[in-house]
Amino acid sequence: MNSIKIEGQTRSDFGKKATRLLRSEGQVPCVIYGGSQTVSFSAPTASFRHLVYTPDFQLAEITVDGKSYRCIMKDLQFDVVTDALTHIDFLELVEDKKVVANLPLKYTGTPEGVKAGGRLEIKMKTVRVRTLPKYLKAAIDVNITDLKLNDNMRVQDINAENMEVMNSPRIPIASIVMTRALKQAENADAKDAKKK
Repeated sequence: MNSIKIEGQTRSDFGKKATRLLRSEGQVPCVIYGGSQTVSFSAPTASFRHLVYTPDFQLAEITVDGKSYRCIMKDLQFDVVTDALTHIDFLELVEDKKVVANLPLKYTGTPEGVKAGGRLEIKMKTVRVRTLPKYLKAAIDVNITDLKLNDNMRVQDINAENMEVMNSPRIPIASIVMTRALKQAENADAKDAKKK
C-alpha cells in the first residue's frame, strides 16, 4: 500500500491568531492522536496534495522533530469560501489497536448482466471497516462477474478478510439494470408472442 511522506514542525502556539499566521505562511495545522501522546504540528499545504486529493486509501508517514508516526487521515477541514485546506486530523496506527477506516471498493470482472445488455450501476465506492493496522489495504476487491440482469450485490456479499464491515449489510453496492433499448426489445418480443 502506498504511503505519503510528510515532514512537519511541532506547533507551540495555539489559538486563532497563531493558526491564521500559520495558514498565511502556506502551512496546514494538524494533529496526530491515538498513540501514546497527541502531537500538534504543521506542514506545507503542498505536502498533502497526494494524500488529500485522491480517491486512493494511503498511509501517511509523518516525521515531526525527527520522530516518525504511521497514520491514516481521519478528518479534513476546508475553508467554506476559498476551499483551501485548513486542518487535518490523523490517527496514529498502533499495531494491536483496531482502527476504523473507509476503504475503496475495486470492482473486477465483466458482469453476466452487462453481457446480456444490462447496465452496471455502482452504488458505493467505499465501505467503512474496523480492523487491525496490519490488515489495512489500498482497496477491497469485489468480483462482479456473476451479477445477472436485475441483480444487486450487497454489503454482506463483500469478502473482506480480517475486517469487520460496518455498513448495513442489506445496502446495495452494485446493480445491473435494464437499459431502455433492452426493455423496448423485450416489450416488442412480448407483443409479437401475443400476436402469434
